[in-house]
Formats: sequence, structure tokens, C-alpha cells
Amino acid sequence: MTTSPVTASTVTRKAPLPESGPAVVAHAAGDLRVEDIPLTPPPADQAVVEIAYGGICGSDLHYWLHGAAGESVLKAPMVLGHEIVGVVVRAAADGTGPAEGCAVAVHPATPGPGPGAGPGIVKYPEDRPNLSPGCTYLGSAARFPHTNGAFSRYSNLPTRMLRVLPDGLDLKTAALIEPASVAWHAVARAGDVAGKTALVIGSGPIGALVVAVLKRAGAARITAVDMHAKPLEIAAAVGADEVLQAGDAEAIVAVQADVVIESSGSHHGLASAIKGAVRGGKVVMVGLLPSGPQPVLISLAITRELELLGSFRFNDEIDDVITALADGSLFVDPVITHVFPLERGLEAFETAKNSAESGKVLLSFAPAASGTAPSTAGGSTT
Repeated sequence: MTTSPVTASTVTRKAPLPESGPAVVAHAAGDLRVEDIPLTPPPADQAVVEIAYGGICGSDLHYWLHGAAGESVLKAPMVLGHEIVGVVVRAAADGTGPAEGCAVAVHPATPGPGPGAGPGIVKYPEDRPNLSPGCTYLGSAARFPHTNGAFSRYSNLPTRMLRVLPDGLDLKTAALIEPASVAWHAVARAGDVAGKTALVIGSGPIGALVVAVLKRAGAARITAVDMHAKPLEIAAAVGADEVLQAGDAEAIVAVQADVVIESSGSHHGLASAIKGAVRGGKVVMVGLLPSGPQPVLISLAITRELELLGSFRFNDEIDDVITALADGSLFVDPVITHVFPLERGLEAFETAKNSAESGKVLLSFAPAASGTAPSTAGGSTT
């Protein structure tokens, strides 16, 4: 017996909300728990969303494995997750935002200028709120108290974060909206790529989504690079014309791409990106390298007059992504390789950690059969 996909027009709510629900909570390095958390009454400008799917991001893995993502260090237990889609089950009391029953994607950022005022305040372009110094993100320990994420069966979310999904859009596919927006922003940083050659270094979920966005944007030829066969298989499925092993240095240099997107997040990948760019080309750095000094082939970038461009999160690109997914012009389905029920959270995170065998790993938050025990990763269940 086959089941129909869950879409924006097929989800309905049949039961009253409980007082609590399961969530994925990082307590410390190596201590990840699926545990019950209370469902508190939402503020007037927040809706209660029943989460359908959540994608495991690299930052979620870092909080689990290391107790930190870059310089954001866990100081208290925190609900993970910012790549989420779901259905509004209680509309906001102030009348803003989607009505009950609407399927929604979530823009997880809350831009802000940060503390302070006057000449000492950190400046940023007003039309690029992703660069605002006070910006917070769902599931981030950058500030304390931490900003809880939404890897929970129910989540109170500000209505300004919610984007109503078009009828017929499969919610599993829609779970890629947040990372696809990161990829869309990275490609946009390169400018018009139509008719140009492109090289993507690192073909994990973000790299594969970059390939898909480049394909939709009309890149003439796309070459994808990775260390492992599985990511390259996914990259080819979403539009790469050629795939190369990361160790094939000569072949990467020979690409001479007009536009290079570095999404591996390693200085080795950045070196390959610089070498694989045509003279006068652009290198967009979306892969987040570790903090602190990094070795960079800067002299080569200077003498070839390369443009090195940073890319961080996204702004309103999420709306373009939703439109492109709905009209079928952005093809991303092969990026999703695994879907686990919430109760198998440990297995899901272990699978996502293995980049040689997985692409994007999703958690399904649909209620499981009774009697299923919650899982833990290096910790006890409460």
C-alpha cells in the first residue's frame, strides 16, 4: 500500500494540544537527548506550529559532537534545529500571521543591531539584515540565554518567521527550503551566472543545493567536487555536468571556472577553489571555516585578480526558493537521502555525521506508535 505525500493542502489537525511534547535537546558535548519539554502558552505575536520535518544541519552536529558550533558554546541545555517546516495549529492571538491549518516554512533569523548605540555601534547595510551584529538564529548558542531551536513536536514561533507554503508542495521537499535559501544567497553573491561555467567545491547538502540553484540560474556547465562518491552522485542528480574527486588536483585546476562556490568549509577546499577559478573570476565562500587564522593562497588570488566573496545565511531569498520549488523549476529531491522518526534521533544524527553515505537527513516529527522509547546520544533520557 502506498501513501500520499504530505502537502500544504492535505494537513489537518484532529486532536487538542498536549501540555508537553518530545524535542531534541543538546546538553553538552556527546550528550544529546530526545526528551519531553513543556508546551508553554505563546506570546500574542507567536503561533504554535506542529513541526512535520526538520533537517539536521552541520551546526546541529557540532553542538552534539563538540558542545559548540564555532565560537558559540553551549552553556545550558538547548533545543536544536532551524531547518523546519510544519503546520500552524494555533494562530497568533494578535491576529497576525497564517491561519490555523496553514503549512509553513520558517525563516529562523531575528535580525538586530546588537547592544550599544552611537559612534561605537557595529554598522551594517540596512538592506542586508543577515549581517546585523545582533542577529539571532533558532537553535544557536551564540548568546546567553541561548535561542532554542524547533526540533520539537510543537514550537511557538513569531509570525514574522513564517512563510505560508503553496498548496501541493510536499512538506518533505519543503524541509530543504532553509538550506536551499543559503545556497540561493551564495549563488546570488556571484551575480548573473547564466551562460557561465561554475565549479562547486564540496558537494554535501549545501553544495548539492548550490548545484541545483546554479542549474536553475542557467549556468552553462557545472562541475562538482567532493571526497566521496555519494555526494557526487547527488550533485550529478541535481544538475552537475561533471564530477571530480577532491584529490584530482590537475582536473580541478583545468576547470578554470568563471564562478566558484566553496562549500566544503576547509582551507584545502578554498585552495582548490582559488586554483580552479579563471583569471578575473569570482570565488564565493559559503563553507564556514574554523575561527582563527587559516592558510589561504592569497598571492594567487591577488595576481589573478580574483574576487573573494563571503556568503552568510540569507535574507528574503527564502521567498524565491518557495516559488521555485512550487513551480518545479528548482529540483532538489535527491538531496534528501534519509528520513528518521524523532524517536530514532540518535540514529539520525549518526547517519548525518557520515557524509560519505548521506546527504540531507530529516527527522519526522509525526507521533510514533505507543511504546517506542526515546533515544539518547551519550546521555540519559529524562
